[in-house]
Amino acid sequence: MTKRAIVPVKLSLAEGDFYTLWAPTWIEHGAEWQAFLGDDEDVLVFHSPAEVLTYLESGRPHDLLNHPEWKRFDAGVADRVVPGKDDEYDIIGAPALLAERPSYENVKKLAGVLDVAESLARVGGAEDAVIFFASHSVLRNVDRGADAFAGDQGLEEWSAIGRSVLNNWRTVVEDLGAHVRLVESQDKATVEDASVRIATSTAVAAEARREAEKARQAEVEAADPYDTSPWAAAGIDPVRISVQGKSVYTLRTYLGKDPVFLGRYGEIFTFPTTKQLLRWLLDNDEHDLARVSTWEDLVTAANSGELIVGVHRDNSYSLTGLAEDIEKGPEAVDTHQMSRAYELMADAADWAGDDSLNEYLLANPRFQDYLSYMLGSSESAGYVPSRPYTDKAESWRELEEMLVKRFSKF
Repeated sequence: MTKRAIVPVKLSLAEGDFYTLWAPTWIEHGAEWQAFLGDDEDVLVFHSPAEVLTYLESGRPHDLLNHPEWKRFDAGVADRVVPGKDDEYDIIGAPALLAERPSYENVKKLAGVLDVAESLARVGGAEDAVIFFASHSVLRNVDRGADAFAGDQGLEEWSAIGRSVLNNWRTVVEDLGAHVRLVESQDKATVEDASVRIATSTAVAAEARREAEKARQAEVEAADPYDTSPWAAAGIDPVRISVQGKSVYTLRTYLGKDPVFLGRYGEIFTFPTTKQLLRWLLDNDEHDLARVSTWEDLVTAANSGELIVGVHRDNSYSLTGLAEDIEKGPEAVDTHQMSRAYELMADAADWAGDDSLNEYLLANPRFQDYLSYMLGSSESAGYVPSRPYTDKAESWRELEEMLVKRFSKF
């Protein structure tokens, strides 16, 4: 059953296809109610959605005016009276659905048909139809879905429903048709205008859906797969460091602003391949990351074979070639590469809890000025690097060496 308060529907009866509005069951003052667009005598049906809209805009009274959601529905755009694909009910065609196998689609369609037909019978006062639904409780089983009709026993039940419908459905359909009234006497020009407005509103809605789908697709394409990985969930990242012609792998996280590496007592545990890193973390917990609350989540994922060590580009650091570029002059240096490399060095020193990096810079003020200049620090005001640059390159190599000495394997 739909959860919408007021639903535009297309009903296929013996006399043809008709359009109207349906208000499925709602609770008001402790009582259950159902309604269709109608007057004091009959349920009203129309040849087209445009005729439904024309009738609603005519100001003529109808039974839905007292529905608690009517004002909200009536304030909608013109295409509010157009049924969706799932709001088309082939009432006369119910036996044909039951003649087929109980597929998901057939069972879903039949459940909708029985639901709207019973509601139409009760609201319209179609006595024969009401008696049919009240005396055939087996029809309720359709609401259980296609799974209820699996296997031999399920097929037998589907056949029992089919026999009940086949033997009585003609009477039901005729009774329902006798309790609806087709509204025809409406101004053609007004109906035509309503048709144009509905078409325009439908086109605008379709374009909005296309734009929304484009935006959703663009969001999916732009999404970084790493964001859904166990690493991202744990907040612990694989790191690749390329320096002095080699690459090593380790792990790092941040607790607040404080970096924490895979390691202990200032030594960063490094591995030449991601496979070796993964194998090692399965059997070892004597390291600083083991005290991070999400570490066990990674271990669990690794044990179940769900953990793949992939390094995000933001966690890949290349120091390769920087010293040689420094020797050539400031224009040759990739300052972004240098900034990230220095960030890694500073993180390692902070985690190790030593002042070796700061002490080195204090002992080499000219190199400190050079770094400040290259990294855009305000502390470099008035300083401009000058040839030769070999001393700057050598100082950089010493910083690299300080970093490499922290590695367990290199």
